Amino acid sequence: MRQRNPQKYHTGFDDNLTPLEPLDLLKINDFDDMLRAQSLTAFGGRTVGEAADTLFKMIMDKDAFVVMTLSGAMTPAKMGLLVCEMVERGFVHAIVSTGALMTHGFVESSGRSHFKYDPSMKDSDLYKKGYNRIYDVIEPEKNLDEAEEIVHQILKKLPRGQILTSRIITQELGQWLIKNAEGRGILKSARLMNIPVYIPAFTDSELGLDFYIYVLRQAIEGKRPFRFNPLLDLQHYAELINQQKKVGIITIGGGVPRNWAQQVAPLLELIQSRMPKDKAPKHIKGIQFSYGLRICPESVNWGGLSGCTYSEGISWGKMKLDGNFSEVLQDATVVWPWILKAVIQRLEKHGIKKIKKNFDIKKQLRKVVALARKHKLER
Repeated sequence: MRQRNPQKYHTGFDDNLTPLEPLDLLKINDFDDMLRAQSLTAFGGRTVGEAADTLFKMIMDKDAFVVMTLSGAMTPAKMGLLVCEMVERGFVHAIVSTGALMTHGFVESSGRSHFKYDPSMKDSDLYKKGYNRIYDVIEPEKNLDEAEEIVHQILKKLPRGQILTSRIITQELGQWLIKNAEGRGILKSARLMNIPVYIPAFTDSELGLDFYIYVLRQAIEGKRPFRFNPLLDLQHYAELINQQKKVGIITIGGGVPRNWAQQVAPLLELIQSRMPKDKAPKHIKGIQFSYGLRICPESVNWGGLSGCTYSEGISWGKMKLDGNFSEVLQDATVVWPWILKAVIQRLEKHGIKKIKKNFDIKKQLRKVVALARKHKLER
């Protein structure tokens, strides 16, 4: 067996390796200090510290358009105001979410409450009393019934011939909150900041069921039902992303929102290569994600898409080879508040009150509308 030569051992400094440092609580005064210190430790602590560094770099890059994807029961778990904070501070420029998360968030934003689950209550008793359990949270069925009434009121006012998408519906819900609800809410903040909210698996939610019930009622009553086309959401999102110089992604959880948002890179590539000869839209240039921050406890070895690593995404053409990516295999309700608070404090230390970008979302959204009219998916 070949023996190592102690005379040729490297010190670590010889190869420019970063030395680790003991976590000294005497030097820590806030979340920013804590996560800076943790980035020089190891294991899960280091991933949380490095995540704050990645988020800070992402939002400070003036060319980086940031997409946030949301899954899991983050709104009944009371994480909704974290999303509001990120939207209102200009950290995030588009949202892709599960329908359930937006449904429960709308319930909260409209002034209704979720409750702490009492483990002494049986699920059969919860059902009889109209309580829906989400792990350790209770969503009263009465909340959902009242939310359904609001959704139907909104739909009644929309033009009959309009083709609806999840983005249009979430926009209208946000507008209703602006007019009728006090306090903050995800869809309210998104509407005020001109942030589109997409729900790819729209019918996989109470909100989608509310829409279906309304459309079914229209059909039964002999009225012309609303048409719904999810491809228009995909077109809108793709055209928006195609305008960017750089894109970043912040993912809470995984599932459909994560993959739907990331697959835009190969989609743009396919548009360039699969259209009839000399018919490809000339404005499509393609892009890959330069930044990524994912907080999801699912390990990659289970084979689910939620555990898909950013390095795996490189093989699909979704992520740039030299991008800045961080993955935190932890419960988002634990570490997400720490990371966000640390970055906010870091901005305050730099005297930064508002994130400035080199793009204008309003102008880009107007351009998306013009391009969609040029390349109509429905005629």
